[in-house]
Amino acid sequence: MFAVIVTVISAILLASAATILKPYQDANLLKEKQQNILKVVGLTNPDDYKNFDKLIAGIVVDEKGNEVAGKEAMSIDLALEKRIQAKNPDHKLYYPLYVYTDAAGKKTFILQLAGVGLWGPIWGYVALDEDGNTIKQAVFDHKGETPGLGAEINTAGFQNQFANKKILDEQGQFVSVAVEKGKHEASDLHKVDAISGGTITSTGVSNMLRADIEFYLAYIQKQKKG
Repeated sequence: MFAVIVTVISAILLASAATILKPYQDANLLKEKQQNILKVVGLTNPDDYKNFDKLIAGIVVDEKGNEVAGKEAMSIDLALEKRIQAKNPDHKLYYPLYVYTDAAGKKTFILQLAGVGLWGPIWGYVALDEDGNTIKQAVFDHKGETPGLGAEINTAGFQNQFANKKILDEQGQFVSVAVEKGKHEASDLHKVDAISGGTITSTGVSNMLRADIEFYLAYIQKQKKG
């Protein structure tokens, strides 16, 4: 009886704590997402975070490059949507896309990514120039990759490799940016160095880039033509 009582009380306390803390957890997740979006376009001033809604426009797109009405970009959990589709292929995917317009009127497309590393989820954001080809910067993060190995995807040394890389080849075909073993010259516009000892996580980043950037291409190409 004592064990039952302790178990019930513990369950009630845990459920209550989870309910009470959820709004704070959601607020922290939202803040982290906004900070990553701002960071990938070089906005790191605290005032930028306060003015997020004025600086960044969020839209939702489908695989045909159409804007989807009635959906909020910030409310889409891309990783969850992918897990649902993996179980149910008929589940339609929608991707959140963010647009930053600088003082000169030049746009930057901010693409959200979600994938899988060695030990769990990985994710990131890529800032793509309005030419629809040039990566301006990228940020990545993870839930539980190995420190000193796969966890290095969230370091500047790894992320800065992506600046000025191209996602299209000379014929205008999509080739993405591959994360591969070896030392690649900066002049190689479609490859970056994988993390030493973090092969599976590096492959996860590479797969994530290819799958998710390709999804956005239809929308970006429509904007270029428009």
